[in-house]
Amino acid sequence: MAPELQSHPIRSNLDLELPAGRMRELVDKALERIVDHISSLDSQPSADVEGCEALARSLVEPLPEKPAEYSDLLDLLFKELVPKSFNTAGPGYLAYIPGGGLFHSAVADLISDAVNRYVGVWIAAPGLAQLEANVIRWFSEIVGYPAEARGILTTGGSLANFTALVTARRHLLPDNFLAGTLYASDQVHHSVVKAAMLAGFPAANVREIAADDACRIRLDHLERSIESDRREGKHPFLIVGNAGTTNTGAVDDLDGLANLAAREKMWLHVDAAYGGFFMLTRKGREVMRGIERAHSITLDPHKGLFLPYGTGSLLVRDGDALRRAHSVDATYLPPMQQDADLVDFCLYSPELSRDFRGLRVWLPIKMHGIEPFRAWAAEELRSIPSVEVLAEPQLSLVAFRVVRSGWDTETANDLNRRLMGGVNALKRVYLTGTVLRGRFVIRICVLSFRTHHDRMQAALEDIRATLRELT
Repeated sequence: MAPELQSHPIRSNLDLELPAGRMRELVDKALERIVDHISSLDSQPSADVEGCEALARSLVEPLPEKPAEYSDLLDLLFKELVPKSFNTAGPGYLAYIPGGGLFHSAVADLISDAVNRYVGVWIAAPGLAQLEANVIRWFSEIVGYPAEARGILTTGGSLANFTALVTARRHLLPDNFLAGTLYASDQVHHSVVKAAMLAGFPAANVREIAADDACRIRLDHLERSIESDRREGKHPFLIVGNAGTTNTGAVDDLDGLANLAAREKMWLHVDAAYGGFFMLTRKGREVMRGIERAHSITLDPHKGLFLPYGTGSLLVRDGDALRRAHSVDATYLPPMQQDADLVDFCLYSPELSRDFRGLRVWLPIKMHGIEPFRAWAAEELRSIPSVEVLAEPQLSLVAFRVVRSGWDTETANDLNRRLMGGVNALKRVYLTGTVLRGRFVIRICVLSFRTHHDRMQAALEDIRATLRELT
């Protein structure tokens, strides 16, 4: 165990440069807390935000003028602040779309932040930029993209969707692009609508297409909407398909969308932030057949590869289109690479200054190979009386509700909200809900390497027990 750190008042800027022993102490002391935290994840509440408002208000303070004890700061973080949160890295977190938070990636981030190399321009760190380029090529291989595909690592799916939309706009529309129309199902992630707004499109230019009973976009409705817009002088240019919706995990008919996009000379973007890495499995490849025909794909390694939040990606099948959409010259920048194999990421991305994200992906894949990331499973809920599965699970997410004969929608919605609240109050698992066609449903999403059969059994037990109390 590292010795207790001593307080040394900062006398000048030189004190910010820590001696070797002090650096080791900082890391050792933090590591002790981190290991204890991760080792106890399975026994921690799945979520605990009781009293959170008072806690947050107690933290408000003016700009600090005096130094604080490092150990006191660690106590504040690990004893008071971290526990009062959703336990997103724990095995009982079955809400939203979980992120695993691989420890390997935390080590990679420590290395990346400590060496502080810049990879936005190839010549600034050629070897490290190549590691990140390798990651993009691995992702392209997973989805079936050709060698000329290019991409970027982003902070998440929202920035990836935005970058894809801008790329499609600049590739297919004139400078005056306000006649351009976009199409997505009523199950699409809200980041797509936000991306359209940020890219300069009026909200009315985004066409919401009805989904079928399996929550997949209706191709017949989509085709009619495109035809109608063309007759009115609009310029349909972008279709967004889903490969794992947030509500139910639904996957659109991607082959059908690719056929329609080719026929209409439109850009097909697939939001596969949740579902894309199921392409590592046989079933995933079957469900997402046709994804390799999309012009661009959003993937979130912080979902399907269990990496820390803040790790998203965008792939574009025609790498030159991505570069043309984002390439800008400046006299203060060094010469950019003309060799197609050497990537200046600033030419492919909205970002110039950025962190070295590639290492947090590269390190765990290199350490383990891709095979351990292939494992996934979805659990069955039909053994519970009165449970209705609203959408057949296609990946690892199931949406369900409890119904009884004679209940109207309002009664059923109220009961299911109370059911979810009762399950969450037990703190062994944490579930979230959504609304599908006016019906409140409960979602279970399994997407963590720490979630095993025993935790799913606990979820089923808590659902049964809470249901007995309510009904």
